[in-house]
Amino acid sequence: MAIDARIRELGNRHRSLEAAIEEEMSRPANDSLRLWELKRRKLRLKEEMETLKGDLHLPH
Repeated sequence: MAIDARIRELGNRHRSLEAAIEEEMSRPANDSLRLWELKRRKLRLKEEMETLKGDLHLPH
């Protein structure tokens, strides 16, 4: 199903962003603007995944 594939793709991107956030946070002088942007993108992916998961449970 196409929605399942999209959710998996978004999940992979979400995990990549999480790794980038952790890497940036581990730096002694991390870039707060970069962290904010990474977290914002991660949240948008999560919201999109939740929306798609909800669509899977709706009658078509």
